[in-house]
Amino acid sequence: MATTSRLKILSPKKTASKLINELPDDCTYEDIQYHLYVIQKIERGLNDVKEGKYFTHEQMKKKLAKWLNK
Repeated sequence: MATTSRLKILSPKKTASKLINELPDDCTYEDIQYHLYVIQKIERGLNDVKEGKYFTHEQMKKKLAKWLNK
């Protein structure tokens, strides 16, 4: 399980450096790109939550109900 210290948002350079140091020596460029992509998406999601740009579970259930009933 991730600790809160791992969730701390670092600069992109520090994040990439930390990631590369943690990946196995036999990783591919694609492995590095994928992990950076995932980290970037998580950071964007965390920033959206901080800015209030999200739907609650109940709001999303209502939206889905509208789409599924059509």
